[in-house]
Amino acid sequence: MEQKIRRDLNMGDNLRRLRLENKISQEKLCAELQIRGCDIGRSTYAKYEAGELNIRASVIVQLAKIYACDYSEFFAGLDD
Repeated sequence: MEQKIRRDLNMGDNLRRLRLENKISQEKLCAELQIRGCDIGRSTYAKYEAGELNIRASVIVQLAKIYACDYSEFFAGLDD
């Protein structure tokens, strides 16, 4: 169980890193996700970054498009 929580937190760290590298606030990111059909509020997204909620695959697909990155960026370090 502890390893699963650590992995979720690591995913959250990757989500936060990508967002900050792209210089976008959680609010603006959520607005862009909503335009793309993902009904995500800022508080929900904050829980993704905190590792409190697992992110849906459909959101990762849209984030990869927004950030123009490979999917592996979201999973960096999870297998260490």
